[in-house]
Amino acid sequence: MKNQIFVLSSVLVLFTFVSGCKEKSAGELPPPQVKVVEVIQQDIPLMEEFVGQTYGLYDIALQARVDGFLEGIFFEEGREVKTGQLLYTIAPEPYEAKVAAAQGKLAEVNTQLVKAKSDLNRIKPLADLNAVSMSDLDAAVAQRDAALAAVDAAKANLESARIELGFTKVYSPITGVIGKTEVYPGDYVGRGITNVILNEVSRIDTILVNFHLPEEKYLEIARFISDNYADAISESRARRGLTLILSDGSVYPEEGKIRFVNRQVNATTGTILLQASFPNTNMILRPGQFAKVQGIIDNIKGGLLIPQRCVQEMQGNYNVFVVNENDEVEFRKIEVVSTYETMYMIVSSGLAPGERVVYEGLQKVKSGTKVNPVMADISNSQSENQD
Repeated sequence: MKNQIFVLSSVLVLFTFVSGCKEKSAGELPPPQVKVVEVIQQDIPLMEEFVGQTYGLYDIALQARVDGFLEGIFFEEGREVKTGQLLYTIAPEPYEAKVAAAQGKLAEVNTQLVKAKSDLNRIKPLADLNAVSMSDLDAAVAQRDAALAAVDAAKANLESARIELGFTKVYSPITGVIGKTEVYPGDYVGRGITNVILNEVSRIDTILVNFHLPEEKYLEIARFISDNYADAISESRARRGLTLILSDGSVYPEEGKIRFVNRQVNATTGTILLQASFPNTNMILRPGQFAKVQGIIDNIKGGLLIPQRCVQEMQGNYNVFVVNENDEVEFRKIEVVSTYETMYMIVSSGLAPGERVVYEGLQKVKSGTKVNPVMADISNSQSENQD
């Protein structure tokens, strides 16, 4: 009996010792350290992107205005050409012959006019003396007038022939960059034969970007401009501030502005055409590029921002871990509007300004976990992302 009591007492002592050791060990483990950020509150300009295509300030197609064989090319493809610079020549011989024929015809009718005037000058005095009939006088006057009309017609034909001869030389209508030629010496060109475009010249010191907005988006932006830019000066400023994002994801350094809004919505597509212009100082942009036009479509007063890194998304549902005033983790569902400056998300509900949100160490926490929150330095992360 005494042995049994002794054994039982030893077991109780041992159990108490082990339990004490476990409690001591558990009490010695510090809460996990996690990096947190505070919810930022500020006015947020809401940006949106629209896909567009670039055009030159002027894109002019060069076409042959007379038919004939191409003789010469007088420019370097892809280089700048000046206004009035000779670009192409078309065989001029047929048109030189037309000019010569028109000159001969003019000389002929001028001779006829001289004769008609001379006849009239002889008959008129005789008609005054009643030496010839009035019908003879009328015939002489009519012949003189017909000769004058024939001279005018011959002069017009000569001018037309000279114009056609001039069209055998194709000059640049503007100063700009010329493209690749579509025809070569020996090719037959002309309006009625192939209607081939010889080339295109583009003025690209300013680049235009055409893009389309859905009707409802246009109304949203129009109301935003109306509500926020009442006077003409402010509206002029509102027309600036467009950003161009190129196909490689880079941001074009020059700021653009809206050049015009089309007069109507396309009834077939339900969209409206807008055109923006961007200075092309370094001549980097070229017509035909695809790019995204980014601009402010709204301004959220007192909006809430958190880094995208804090947000977990699953099937369109967004959630974060929030550290409360007791340094305990809370699971929180949130609603977001969109991204902002690639790094942040705009939160519409679920968070309050100044709340601490877990930034790093999400795998260490769950709802109810006691943590040691440390403020994260997100400026370094932002620099790394930009690099």
